[in-house]
Amino acid sequence: MKPETGDENVHVTHADFAAAAKAVGIERGDIVFFHSSLSSMGTVEGGPDTVIDGLLDAVGPEGTVAVPTLCNWQPDEQHLVFERWDPAASPSYVGKITEIFRLRPEAIRSDHATHSVAAIGARAKELTANHGASGLRPGPFSAEAFAGESPWERLVQWNAAYCFIGVTFRVCTMVHYVESLLVERALERAAPESRAKLSEEVIGWMKPGVWPGIRVPDREVIEEMLTEKGLVRRAKIGSATLRCVRAKPMVDEWVAIVESEPEKWCPEDYVAWLKKIEEGAVS
Repeated sequence: MKPETGDENVHVTHADFAAAAKAVGIERGDIVFFHSSLSSMGTVEGGPDTVIDGLLDAVGPEGTVAVPTLCNWQPDEQHLVFERWDPAASPSYVGKITEIFRLRPEAIRSDHATHSVAAIGARAKELTANHGASGLRPGPFSAEAFAGESPWERLVQWNAAYCFIGVTFRVCTMVHYVESLLVERALERAAPESRAKLSEEVIGWMKPGVWPGIRVPDREVIEEMLTEKGLVRRAKIGSATLRCVRAKPMVDEWVAIVESEPEKWCPEDYVAWLKKIEEGAVS
């Protein structure tokens, strides 16, 4: 499913965001994280600032709004990503709204070269602090990206309203947190004496290895499964669909779905790695 195509004849105002937020259960004091497509909504009067201000008003001064501010890189320059990273200057490449958001003087951005988060509001500093300082988890974007001490972990623990405006679960960055948890939980089931060797077989930054990568089309299948469970709520913002799911049940259900049938959702090499854990066949 492609991002929704906006109808330019539909005009969206500040008030439309408050109404849509209320319709999906967002309240004052909430933590809201969102992925978005500006063009999907139609003609947004005031542009990205209207989107940002509308959601900030929905949660009030006691609430917090956050966005992904992920950075791009060319494959042949991957080794330079962390060297070039500057949290104050490196642009976000996941949409115009996220770039305008991070440039606001009140925005606070977490310090990670590939998977930073920017936030505004009462808990912005707490949400973005010490990204990757502890609780490291192996993964393709470094062990710090989705660590126990990271904005992604806090979004789950705080049960944030995780939203999609005009886009689907195809762009859900939290999938990589889910993948990290799957690996972490698998290693916990392994015999203690084999964990070090099994960990070495997991992918890392510029290091090949196994990984339970959830295919992009399958993310929308998961979305429908979570919708059937009543976890995903929907409303309209202009011509766009607003999807909202609470972060903790989303992650818990996603992990349970994949763990119940890893061969359906994960690459063959990862499934074989899991089998070694189950059989204790690590030499």
